[in-house]
Formats: sequence, structure tokens, C-alpha cells
Amino acid sequence: MLPVAVDAMGGDAAPQPNLEGAFAAVAAGTPVVLVGPEDLAGLTSGGVTLDLIPASEVIGMKDDPAQSVRKKKDSTLVRAAEAVRDGNASAMISAGNTGATMAAALLRMGRIKGVKRPAIATPIPVPGSTPTVLLDAGANADVQAEWLVQFALMGSVYARRGFGIENPRVGLLSIGEEPGKGDALRKEAYELLVNAQGINFIGNVEGRDVMSADIDVCVTDGFTGNVVLKTLEGSMQFLIGALLEAFAQPEYKEHADALMPALLPLYERFNPDTYGGAVLLGVDGVCIISHGSSSPTAITNGIAVARELVEHDLVGEIRDVIAAEMTTDERDG
Repeated sequence: MLPVAVDAMGGDAAPQPNLEGAFAAVAAGTPVVLVGPEDLAGLTSGGVTLDLIPASEVIGMKDDPAQSVRKKKDSTLVRAAEAVRDGNASAMISAGNTGATMAAALLRMGRIKGVKRPAIATPIPVPGSTPTVLLDAGANADVQAEWLVQFALMGSVYARRGFGIENPRVGLLSIGEEPGKGDALRKEAYELLVNAQGINFIGNVEGRDVMSADIDVCVTDGFTGNVVLKTLEGSMQFLIGALLEAFAQPEYKEHADALMPALLPLYERFNPDTYGGAVLLGVDGVCIISHGSSSPTAITNGIAVARELVEHDLVGEIRDVIAAEMTTDERDG
């Protein structure tokens, strides 16, 4: 397959985690091309030399996303998105500025025809089950009801292609399970989802359901989704930190040693590095958005996710389901 374009300069500690992650991905069998300054050309590790797409500019974490993408045309993010657009890369991944990553992918790759707005889909770990796909996790603070239907369609495709769920159960995040609960947006979206084709809609769900095995796709607006995501991240960090602190006490050492073999797999499941990042759905190419503090492991896993989604033709199936939803006038337009 074509290589995955890695934004070498994206992230809080760039470029080191990105380079290490890229070399590990190549060692595991996934082709990679770095996008970064020319002084990274010819980097070699373990007998492997990474190809480079030169880019002289970097969009910082605090830069304005849209303006930076338009002004810094030779930035690593823009060049990575162009590599996908031009058929020089199969996918892109960045741990840099999230807004700029979305803007670069949208402006350079373009939207899939018929998609109203792209959405960030984040896998939320569920003990003993496949992850829940949460979207939108931050791309669109304000949404319209019909967009949520498209998010449900795209999220269902991701759940099938990414996690092997044959008929994903879709829930609409609200303040109660009953059909009449929620604000005007949720009530309108509920009626549209009930009547939508190709969506296994199970009704309203609440925040407590996001990490349960009762749903596979959780649909909401980007403002609410991002709050949910950050709340879960903070809660898990607190819980894991509290457990590790307790285990460090001498009087609990024997118990900690006995429990650790059972807890380590759970820790791995809840570690954000396991999934490598979120997926920007609705753009005409695979785009993985990793956390700014991503480790080399996160980058390696994100590259593996990108490869899997390319091989499973995520974009092609989203294109098909959106086309099936469009009216004749929309297709002709």
C-alpha cells in the first residue's frame, strides 16, 4: 500500500515521539513517509531509512487553525494532507494542532460529496467489549439535527470497519432515555434517526451508557462530545493515579503484586495510546488525529489504525452510505 504520511513536527514533544513511532511502524510492516524539515532526510534506524516529504513550516499548537493552514502552505500539516490528496500517501496522522489538522484535511482533501460536516470519531474503551465510537468529539460545537443523522451513518461505518461490529447499535446522547427527553435539537434528531435507513438506532442514551456494552456508537454535538471525552479522560487518570498511589504503600504491596496481573490488561485497554488517536470522518481520505502528548507507542498504533482503515476502505463505504442518503437533486448538484 501507499505509505502513511506522518506529521513529524506535530505534538508537544515533536519530533522524537513521531520518529520513534514511525520507525516502529515500519518495523511492523507498515510503510511510512515523514513530512518535515529537510534536516530529517536520510534518518536511519535498524537498517531502515524513512522517506521524507520536505516541509519548511510548522503550525503551532496555539496558532489559529484556519488562518495558519491558509498562510503556511508549506507546513507539515498541509503537505501531509496534500500527499493524501495527490495519491502519494494512503493516509495521514498528526499529533499537532487539532483544529489545524481538521482544516488541512478539509481544505486539501475535501469533503466526501454529500457530507454536511466532518466529525471527529473517538473510540471510548469498554471493559470486556468493543469500544464505543463517540462522535462528534469536537469538530462542530453547533450542529443541526440532520448532521447528527450523518454522524450516525459515518460512525456506524467506522464501527464496522474499525472494530468488526456487524450491525452497530446507535444511541443519541441526551438527558434521559425516554423519546421526549432533551432539548429541541435532540428531539428533532430523535425523530430523524427513528426514520433513517441504514441505522440501527436504539434511542436516547445517557452519559453513563458511553462506557457500557449497551451501545456501539454514541452520537452528539461536538461541544457535548468533547466535554464527555475530557471528563472521561480526567476521571480515568485520577482513578489510575489513585490506584497506583495506594499500591505503592508498603502495607499493600503483597495485595498489589497479586492484583497487578489482572489490572495490567485493564490499564492497557484504558490507555489512550492503545488506539493511537481519533478519526476525522467525512473527509475524502483517512486522517488520524492523535493527542498532543502522544508517545511513540500512540503514533505507532495510530499508523496501524490508519493502515487498517485504508485496507477496509472506510472512505469508500462512507461515500456509498452518504450517496444512498442523498436526494436526486443533491446527487445532481
